[in-house]
Order: sequence, then structure tokens, then C-alpha cells
Amino acid sequence: MSGSLARGMWHQIEPIHAALYFGPEAFAEAARLGYDVTSRWPSYFAWRTAPLGAAGAGLVAATYYSFSPAMIAAHVPGIWDVAGPGEVLDARLRAVDGTLRGLLPSVTGMREAAELAVRAAESADLGHRPLAAANLDLPWPDQPHLALWQALTVLREHRGDGHLTALQVAGLDPCEALVSFAAIGAAPAANFEGRGWSGEEWAAARERLAGRGLVDAGGTATEAGHALREQVERQTDELAAGPWRALGEAGAGRLSELIRPLLGAIVGSGLLPKASTLGIGAVRIPA
Repeated sequence: MSGSLARGMWHQIEPIHAALYFGPEAFAEAARLGYDVTSRWPSYFAWRTAPLGAAGAGLVAATYYSFSPAMIAAHVPGIWDVAGPGEVLDARLRAVDGTLRGLLPSVTGMREAAELAVRAAESADLGHRPLAAANLDLPWPDQPHLALWQALTVLREHRGDGHLTALQVAGLDPCEALVSFAAIGAAPAANFEGRGWSGEEWAAARERLAGRGLVDAGGTATEAGHALREQVERQTDELAAGPWRALGEAGAGRLSELIRPLLGAIVGSGLLPKASTLGIGAVRIPA
């Protein structure tokens, strides 16, 4: 039950966390810092990496995993020449504040949701969870809607960190992780072009997966390929379950109820891209 609860809560948390990367207020803050906002990637790498400090390309590639190291190196460590991590973190909170206020008539009344989310985040096991740990190291904002977003970000990164462990246990390297995900129909291969892998790298990864019997000649997942991805997602759910087990089903249910208006506002705003690479709902885990 805890695994399915973790998956269900992720479906609600992910869009709230991701609103930062697409909100016009975030791009305005990034532009004020001096980032090029003709593409979302300079600000994305800055916003998401800043909790780690002035991280280099190697650390970012290790913690992000599925992005091409060449793409990361095109932005990191150059992002820190524009603004330091502390400046970026201050601007990140201003961006979240502006984004949430722009989505909801009022951001008041979020104290209980923030308390529940913080309790879940603070109960997380942070072993081998660098992005979750880095975000949890940050001070909690005074305003409840910002504390809520930060706690949900900890939980989101906690799940993501665990997902990388599951991918490695399955023997999927960074590019293979994406190719195998596209192969089960989670998202079209073209949706992953933003991760920076070349056509040659993609084809080579597909050939490696074919050699393991995980995809057919056309790049579609075989039965074994589907089974491996189900294993990855099941293990991801289990690795993400700790905070929700600590909060309990009643607490998680109450948090879900409290964040529903915010989630609805984000989804209904059209802020997030329709072509997601997350594959939410694409993988069915047998009971």
C-alpha cells in the first residue's frame, strides 16, 4: 500500500514543483539575474542546482542522470558566473511566490498543508539522496505557501533520487533510461530531445537495449523490456514510500485534499507543457 500511496502523491506533487520551471514570474526573475531566457534551460539548471551550491558539471550530471553530460557542460558551471547559488535561491523563492500568487486568488490558508508536507519531508531517509538532502538543508521560509512548495520539492527530489538508484539496479545507463522509457510508450522519443542526447547516442543506446532483448528492431519494448520498466517503477515507489509511511494514509489524504485547489489551478492554467517526459500513468504496476 505504501508504494501505491507514494505514486499517487507524486502525481500531485510533481506539477506543483514543476510550476517553477515554466511560470512567467520565474523567467522574469531569471532575466533580472542576467540569465538568457530565450530557452528555459539556463534558469532550469540554476533553479534546480542552486541547493547543491556552486556545483560543477560532473556533480550535476551525476545527480540529474538522464541529461547528456555535454548539454550540462554547456550550462554548468557557467550559470554561477551569472549569479551565485545564494542569489539564485533568493530569486527562486520570489519566483515561486509570484507564480503561486498568480495562480490562486489567495495563498492564505496553507499553514496546515505546509505543516503536513514539512513533517513528511523531515521524516525522509536522505541516504544517497543528494538533491533531497540539499533542499532539506535550506531554511524553511516563513510564509506557509513557500514552505509548502519547498517541502513538496524535497519530497519530489527524494523520489527522483531514489528513481536513479532503481535505474542503476536495473542496469540502465542515463541514455538507456530514456530510450527504454520511450520504448514502453511513456512519451514519444522526440519529447526527450531536450535532454541533449545526439541521434547517434540514442541509436547506440537502443542497440544496447536490443542486445539485452529489451526492445525489438523498431525500438518498441519487448515483454522483457516492459517487465524491467515495471520493476524500476515498483522499486522507485518503494524507495519513495518512507515519508508517506511516516505521515500515514490519513495525513497524506489530508495533504492531498488541502493542495487540490493549487494543483487544479496549475493544471488548469496551461502553464505546464502538454508533452510531458514524466510518463505519469504510462506504467501500470501489478498489485
